[in-house]
Amino acid sequence: MRGKRIRVLRVLFLGDVVGRSGRNLVCRELPRLREKLGIDFAVVNGENAAGGFGITEKIFNELRDAGADVVTSGNHAWNQSEALVFCQREPRFLRPVNYPAGTPGKGAGLFTAANGAQVLVINAMGRVFMDPMDDPFAAIGNEIAVCPLGEAADAIIVDFHGEASSEKMAMGHFLDGRVSAVIGTHTHVPTADDHILAGGSAYMTDAGMCGVYDSVVGMDKEEPLRRFLTKINSQRFAPARGEATLCGAFVETDDASGLARRISPLRLGGNLREIMPSV
Repeated sequence: MRGKRIRVLRVLFLGDVVGRSGRNLVCRELPRLREKLGIDFAVVNGENAAGGFGITEKIFNELRDAGADVVTSGNHAWNQSEALVFCQREPRFLRPVNYPAGTPGKGAGLFTAANGAQVLVINAMGRVFMDPMDDPFAAIGNEIAVCPLGEAADAIIVDFHGEASSEKMAMGHFLDGRVSAVIGTHTHVPTADDHILAGGSAYMTDAGMCGVYDSVVGMDKEEPLRRFLTKINSQRFAPARGEATLCGAFVETDDASGLARRISPLRLGGNLREIMPSV
């Protein structure tokens, strides 16, 4: 590890923030969680924070003020057109790194954690059942080649935004031993497969969403049900209102290698079973 020795790094990763209920919960609880769990660095996926589709600069700043060190995104990154503008002056807002060349913004960045550690965050998007994109495996590989774990970075966190569990699992194994954690986003359903891979990287197929689970993936139930039952699109999807659940993952990295010592799911509020990591 370059420079002075860094103590164990504690990372909080929160899944897709969906609508007002989700972002209000994150903004209320994130400061408390940072203090309670001794969080050194927090990553929040905010791509559904503005009415369920995209993110505005105002919401980005609200998440940052609440304690998000980096806000990642995905296939809804540009649903709010202003994101195309503010992403160019906000290095802590990331869009997928495998967007085509010339797309505004950045897909990766090196940031300083509260304990002084240098943390590389990479945001990438899958291609299975998703819009056509450049190769995410090559794109992430290029980023860690120029900023390798244990040399330029004390920790590397990858937000892999994808639909297919198989593609996410393949990415985890592709990066195993070269990054601290690979955590999936996009499906809005937390998976129960949080574990340390053979090479020492933490992995979870999907962190779940920060939103209302009395819904259809965060959206008010009426319109999705209508579309399934009648095949008629009668109105826009709208985020569900009500009591939200905060979902994510807690990761501790080893101070010598930068690999993961442990990963634990985190769930708080709403109608899912609560899970709070012990510290």
